[in-house]
Amino acid sequence: MDLNIVWFILITVLFTGFFILEGFDYGVGMMMIGRPKNERAQFVRAIGPVWDGNEVWMITAGGATFAAFPHVYATMFSTFYLALFLMLLALILRGVAFELRGKLQFADWINFWDFAIMFGSFIPALLWGVAVTNLLRGLPINFQMHFVGDFLDLLNPCALLGGIFFVLLFLFHGANFLSLKIADKGLVEEIQRKSFCYGVATTIFYAVFAAVAAVQTDILAKPATVIFLAVSVASVLLGCYSAKVGNACKAFSASTVAIATLTAGFFIALFPRIMVSSISPDFSLNIYNAASTPNTLFLMTVAAVIFVPIVLCYQAWSYKVFKDRITPADVHYH
Repeated sequence: MDLNIVWFILITVLFTGFFILEGFDYGVGMMMIGRPKNERAQFVRAIGPVWDGNEVWMITAGGATFAAFPHVYATMFSTFYLALFLMLLALILRGVAFELRGKLQFADWINFWDFAIMFGSFIPALLWGVAVTNLLRGLPINFQMHFVGDFLDLLNPCALLGGIFFVLLFLFHGANFLSLKIADKGLVEEIQRKSFCYGVATTIFYAVFAAVAAVQTDILAKPATVIFLAVSVASVLLGCYSAKVGNACKAFSASTVAIATLTAGFFIALFPRIMVSSISPDFSLNIYNAASTPNTLFLMTVAAVIFVPIVLCYQAWSYKVFKDRITPADVHYH
């Protein structure tokens, strides 16, 4: 068994789970902007029990990358240093906001921490889109696996378009999640109308992003990638229709499949590379030249076989416990 390929697949699964679960977290957080205080409280209550568990997927994916492909981890963190610092700052502010917003009942206090949640949701969603696009588009990485560009190299039009696309996709996913979690029928109907609008905007940006990416990257070079992306687009359209007719369960399932197939398509397009060098294809980091030793990969595989199912069972249990819809009576702000 080629453990390099096994760990590439596992990291793909971890990032897929992260984008699905944290994606609706980010979407719900961004949807709080401009909402009345009681509705914002319901939105926070909807994701409050699960947001921190969802972030474990990002930590696990980062840890797996560090252990399995340390050269990728080192190059990636030096490449995206400023972006990751900003993302970390936003995530810390967001985490603190969830804990502190309900400690005092002053309007300014609650509004400040609600803004922190919105900011801490928007920035990571945008930056993940920028990072993912840049990984596939290519970065100035030399023969020593060192990034030799600057921060402005990351803010190219294609990457920024990818960032906006991720923001819209997560808004769509978050709205579909809220449609399943909110009990107020009037509010649910309004959220579903917004979900439809987000879905339409996502579809438009999807088409524009795909056209630009097709020119600047080799994302469409593999038939499997084209199939996965086609399923992703079809799922967004199905989600739009489902939101339009008020089928919240089908809409959320569709946006989940859309994110899963998009992520899978991205990693398939990369394989066997992990970071593409824009200087020379020979300088790209792949699953072999950036990997740990075989013994390390073997020990990590044993640990993953034991602990990953435990984590999955625990998270499934937590979603079952907090499956009930949120009502205005469940929040205690006046």
